[in-house]
Amino acid sequence: MVASMVDYIRYELKGLYPDSEIKSFIRLVMEKVSGLSLTDVLVSPSKRLSEHHCNAIRLIVNRLKLREPIQYVLGQTFFFGIPIQVDNRVLIPRPETAELVELVLKENPGMEGNVLDIGTGSGCIAIALAVNMPLSKVAAFDVSVDALNVAYDNADANNVLVRFYQYDILKEKEWDDTFDVIVSNPPYICESEKVEMDNNVKDFEPANALFVDDDDPLVFYRNIADFAQLHLKPNGKLYFEINQKLGGPTSDLLQIGRAHF
Repeated sequence: MVASMVDYIRYELKGLYPDSEIKSFIRLVMEKVSGLSLTDVLVSPSKRLSEHHCNAIRLIVNRLKLREPIQYVLGQTFFFGIPIQVDNRVLIPRPETAELVELVLKENPGMEGNVLDIGTGSGCIAIALAVNMPLSKVAAFDVSVDALNVAYDNADANNVLVRFYQYDILKEKEWDDTFDVIVSNPPYICESEKVEMDNNVKDFEPANALFVDDDDPLVFYRNIADFAQLHLKPNGKLYFEINQKLGGPTSDLLQIGRAHF
């Protein structure tokens, strides 16, 4: 019955997560596995679930007990109102990244230009911009073929055209196009900051999309800025998500090439 599986989820996860998060898990898991909304669960607690559904719920709970992020367990999250498939090949989109997209859209209403997302990962930024900038041409780079495969699938699922390319911004600077907007959420967490992070991030999300050496924490910003000097159109705009602890040094780095941005 629905009620017994809800009790099972609550019991198994008790003490591992806050009660409010467990309640959210119950809603997400029941909807994912059985298609039942929270209202359905509350109104029909005696509804029978198939053994297949019960086994699927048990497998999900076992993964949650290992502290695997719910987004990976369910294989999906929402970003800017858009369904995005995610697994351990790509980062889970964060609210701060949605704020970055919101800023780009606010400052470039109705734009008809070329947009580039560097380090696209799941493709969430590029896809959100393509959905909300239908008159623009959106391209996206990533060094990881695995990440690009996820991004391709996400663009296809959302019926948008994004041109994806395997490109290593740390080694390459040549390109045959120029852009009105370049946006990036590159790796920016210093290795020394790992101790401050939750284990479910460190243990499951791809390290190469998160961390940079303490000796050169702005390596991606410097290389992207160099690329922008060559390929950003006059009066074009460069947008970054940054490490707030490195706000000053990041600003200083970009000031050097300000006349070119």
